[in-house]
Parts: sequence; C-alpha cells; structure tokens
Amino acid sequence: MSFRDLSIKKEYRSLLSSVVNEFYIPILSETVIYKRAVGFFSSSALVEISRGICGLVNNGGKIKLIASPKLSREDILAIEDGYERRHAIIEDCLLRELLQPTGRFEEERLNLLSNLIAADRLEIKIAILEGDSQIGMFHEKMGLMYDEENNTIAFTGSMNESANAFSHNYESIDVFTSWTEEEDRVFTKQAAFNAMWGDYEPHIKVMDFPRLSEEIISRFKRNDVIDLSIDEREYQRSLDPMVTDLPANDGEAPRGPHVPSSVCLRPYQNDAIASWENHNFSGIFDMATGTGKTYTALAAIARLYECMGERLGVIIVCPYQHLVEQWKKDIEAFGMKPIVCYSASTQRNWRQRLQTAITGFSLGVHKHFCAVLTNATFSSDYVQNQLNHLSGNIVLVIDEAHNFGAEKLSKMLLPHIPYRLALSATIDRHGDEEGTQKLYDYFGDKCIEYSLKEAINNDMLTPYYYHPVPVSLNKSELEEYLELTLKIRCNVHSDKYGKLVLNEYAKMLLIKRARLVAATAEKVFALSELIEDYKYDSHILVYCGAATMRDVDYRENSAPIDEMRQIDIVADMLGNEMGMRISKFTSEELAGEREIIKTNFADGKHLQALVAIRCLDEGVNIPSIKTAFILASSTNPKEYVQRRGRVLRKFSGKTAANIYDFITLPIALSSVDEYPDDIIQSVKSLAVREITRMKDFASISENPSAVDTLVLKIMHSYGITLEDEEGNVDV
Repeated sequence: MSFRDLSIKKEYRSLLSSVVNEFYIPILSETVIYKRAVGFFSSSALVEISRGICGLVNNGGKIKLIASPKLSREDILAIEDGYERRHAIIEDCLLRELLQPTGRFEEERLNLLSNLIAADRLEIKIAILEGDSQIGMFHEKMGLMYDEENNTIAFTGSMNESANAFSHNYESIDVFTSWTEEEDRVFTKQAAFNAMWGDYEPHIKVMDFPRLSEEIISRFKRNDVIDLSIDEREYQRSLDPMVTDLPANDGEAPRGPHVPSSVCLRPYQNDAIASWENHNFSGIFDMATGTGKTYTALAAIARLYECMGERLGVIIVCPYQHLVEQWKKDIEAFGMKPIVCYSASTQRNWRQRLQTAITGFSLGVHKHFCAVLTNATFSSDYVQNQLNHLSGNIVLVIDEAHNFGAEKLSKMLLPHIPYRLALSATIDRHGDEEGTQKLYDYFGDKCIEYSLKEAINNDMLTPYYYHPVPVSLNKSELEEYLELTLKIRCNVHSDKYGKLVLNEYAKMLLIKRARLVAATAEKVFALSELIEDYKYDSHILVYCGAATMRDVDYRENSAPIDEMRQIDIVADMLGNEMGMRISKFTSEELAGEREIIKTNFADGKHLQALVAIRCLDEGVNIPSIKTAFILASSTNPKEYVQRRGRVLRKFSGKTAANIYDFITLPIALSSVDEYPDDIIQSVKSLAVREITRMKDFASISENPSAVDTLVLKIMHSYGITLEDEEGNVDV
C-alpha cells in the first residue's frame, strides 16, 4: 500500500472525528519519514507525538522533530542580559519540562521514544526566533509524512501535540497531498521545514541539544524493547502495516532476465556484451559515467541467462544503499525480482529470502534468483557464509568495482563464482598498482573502454566549459602545510626497488594535509564573489568537502567563526546571507528525501542550488545540474573523473555545463617571489598535482586554450618543468 490507497480528508476537526484513529494511525502506518514542527517542547508533548507511530516504527521509519522551548519571562530577560548564555538557559528550560510519567501509558510511550532516540530514529531540534537582538517563540505547526514511493502528505493548522488538543479543545488541521493539484503547497512546506532543519531559514535559529536526548534516554528508557502493540492496546484497533516482504516465489513469476522492448542498446553497448561473451563471460566494462553501464550490465546478464539455458543466479553489488535502490528499479525493468539486501531494506526478511534462494538454486529447485547488495552487506560474515554454499551458474556483477581493489574488499571476491563483471569509470586505482592488479587478476581484461571524450563527441554527455579558480593557502595554513610536509618526509623510505614507501603515520599525515588543502578559507570568499552572477539562476551545485574550516569571516557585522564544517558555512552563506533557495544534499538524508530534493531541484522553481558532500562520488544521478562549483577539488583521478562525469549527464534544455574548479595553490602567484627556494620546493608538488587535474579537465572542454595561460603562469612562478609533471617531485 501507499498513501494513494488511503482515504484522506482535506480537513480533520478534533471534536468531529478521532484525529488519532482516522488520520495519524492509518497514515503513519504507511510512513517512512515523519517531519514535525510543533509549538512547545515537553515530555507530555512527546507522549502525544508518539500516538500512532507504531506503524512508522515497524516500517523502519525516522522522525525529525522541531519544537520551541517554554521560556519564562525570567528566561528571556536572562538571555537578553547575557546573549552568550542562551544555549545554557534554553537547555535548562528544556530539561525542566521532562516530567515523570503519570501512569503506565505515558511510561510505555516515553520508553518507546527513548529507544528511537538511542537508535538514531528520532532526532529533536529546538527553534527560536531571532531579530533585532530579541528572542521570540517559534510556533510553527506543521507536519510532513513520506511513504516508500515518495508520496508526501503535508498538514498544518491549529492543533498542537497535547492531550487537550486531541480530546478537549476544538482544533483542526488542513491536509495537502503531493499527487494532486496541491503539489506546490506540499513542496512549499517541504522547503520550509528543510530550511529550518538545516538552520538556513532567515530569522529562525535551530539548534541541537545533545544533552536533551541523553536526558530523555536516561530518565525514560526502561528497557530495550520497542513495543509495537501500544497503539493496538490503546485504541483497540489492529494496525495494517505496509506489506513489503513477499516471498520470492509469491505472485506471478517474473519472466527472467531479458532486455525490455523499451530499451534500445547502442552499438558500443552491444560490442561490450559480445566481447564479454568472447572472454567467457568475465571481464571489465570501463565506461564513463552516464554512458549506460547499468543497462549494458543487465543486458549482459540477459545474454548469459540465455546462453545458460535460463539457469542463472545473479549477485549484484554496489557501494551504497541509494545505489541499491537505483539498481532495483532497473533490475525489475529487465525482468528480475531482486532480493534487496542491506540493513535498512524494506524487505525485512531479506536474510531468510537470500538463504532460501541460495539453497534452492544450489539444489536445482529454482532456476534463477537475483540479489542486490551493498558492499558492506556483501562483505558481512552472514552473506559471505551463504555465498560460499553457492554452486552452479552464478554471475557476480560489481558496480564501482575499483573499490574492490582495497585490501579488505579484495578478500571478499569469491573464487568459486565462474562468471564475473566489473563496472567502473575509473578501474585503475590511483597510486595503488597492487590493488589494481587484483582487479584484473579476478575479473580479467577490459571488454570496453568508453571515455568521457567519446561520450561527449557521441552526444551521450553534455559538453562543458571549464573555469579553474585559483585560491591559495593563508599564512597559518601554509605554516601548517609545511610542518606536515616535513613530518611526512621523515616517515618515508625507499624499498629495495627504489620505490617510496610510507608508514602508517605518514599516511595519516597525508590525509590531514589533504583536509587542510580542502578546507582552505579563501575558497569561501572566492565562491561568494563568483556566485553573485548566479544568485538568481537555478540548477546549481556547490560541491563541498567534509573538512572543518577555522577562523572564517564571511558574515557582515559578525565575528569570525572559530570552527565550522565547510558545507555548513556555504549553506549559511548562500541561504542566509544571499537569500538563495538551497538544500543540503548529504548522507544524512534518506533515499526518499533525496528523491524529493532532486525533483524540486530539477523543476528549478523550488530550489536553486544543492550544497552537497560526496554525492558526485557515490553514483547519485542529478542530471539537471548545469553549473557546478567544486570546492572539494581532488588530485585523485578516480574522484575528479567521477565528479565531472556526473555534472555532464543529459537533461532537457541543457546544452552545456559550466564547471568552476577551485585550484588550491600553496602560495598566491603574486607572492611566490617573496619566498626562498627551499620553501617553494617544499610546496611545489601541490601545484604540480593541481596542474595535472587542470590539464585533464581542460583537454576535452569547450575552452581548452583559456586554461593554458593560467597553467603556464603557475609553471613559471613555481619553476615547474615537464619532468616535474611526470611525477618526479618530492612528497
């Protein structure tokens, strides 16, 4: 079932109907994400919020709650008297609202919520209004519910989560649905909540209070049991939770792997499949991002299924949960019914289903099964033990296969599986010849190499203009960089073949140095100037690093920020300082939320820009990106090739993309002459690595000559030669 299968009224009034029984329970039983903004926070408000959520808990759903503290007049005066003490005053106010439960009903409800907090399935943030140095009360009263199919219900009105509101007061709520003409109303509520939750809604300050969550757990958690019978016992009705776990052989049997009539493979895809078959169905598809690796792989599986007399077991592995869900849709389109295997899978009994499928296939009871797993699930002891019992015609397909060159993952590549297919746009691992060789040893030769240049020339990807943006380390950053470089050199030695070898401490220092470069403060200032020309445009991506920045002064009339994540600084700058409509796009959002954000971003009306971390490295498809500001520049080809390819995906009305690549130089070009040669030699390698990426990006761009001048200027300033570019520069 989904929300569309429910009978949902446009309005609910507390004295005319049971809002809990008629609205909350049936809808929350189909909900996987519940976002709620209420009035005042208290333990009794938590109790009332828990009504009807058992269905959501059973779905593995999550709750995000924003509430306001009940500040007394004395509290407000104390804050105004010493504004820096507001966090402590508000925290004390929140804790005094945690009253002991008055009976078994409240005790059970608070125990349930405590368990959800402990399991990171309930997050609470506190909001206050800010303006003209005054503090005000946040009284937003709205909710958002999302089902598994991304249908969304928004509701708003006078009702508060309190016993009086549900039973004694005459309260009402208005309800809007995303699959009707009310879609815009729903999207508006989504944007408002996300802005508040991300703390980039003007005039509202939304804060985390970790101690509040700790105190709720400490005071109210009675045991580890998440009791899903509370609603049933309380309201005397059975829940009708969403059914997602049908046995693999229930219903009409799937036809089996086949290329659907709606899919027309291109010649290079057919050539790749033929080559794979000629290599005894084992090999590598080295294909640029956006050129159809998934469809080519599924069509290859269909070909193998045909050649094996329709007896084939299929194991598909990809890095992340959201990629599993992307694969699931395509797998189903190609006639298979996958077992979806990862910790938060909606197929609750996937472990049993996988075991049954493997046993049945190995015994010859079943002719076919398909399982799609994350890297982590595939590597787990349970799954590895199950797969070790497999026998017969089995194909292992690994997406983003370069990851399996790593020491731990390479040990999970099962030697008894006869048919193998690796998919990657960057199969060769940067700086890891041994890991790269492991991949070739297991999967075999490349069956196709299809580059970004070929994809652009053949109209598979969008042409792009490349704009390098040089920034430099400030004085303190440069000092730290030099210090780290010296320590790295002291922990490097040459092996008997003359190859540099780094100990574990040196590797840690390299990571620390890379984070320093990624968090260069000047990137924020350069971005603020560049994006002025785009502040009224849409389809913008600002790609940040996960690094923390220090002593950044980008706000008007405000003290510098001591320490904050780069993504939070950028989100605050674009959303609060510049007034743009933005949303964060990180691993914190669930799959359903990501799809909604992508939809709002694609239409260009509800969202102008995404501020993201890692999404371009994780296989996320956001083809509507037209302008990308890449702050998290990388010198690893695997990473920057992936990022570039995802910006170049085709989209309606998109004739070209613009990529602004922030190039980090250790010393500004105008200041290089001020430093002695030994300092220049110590930092030259960073400039060399940045030049390498610039040349790669520029080589297939629409404006390659525009980059040449900057490259030559950097080479001249730092004394870089062609020999240096080949890698002969000290660590």
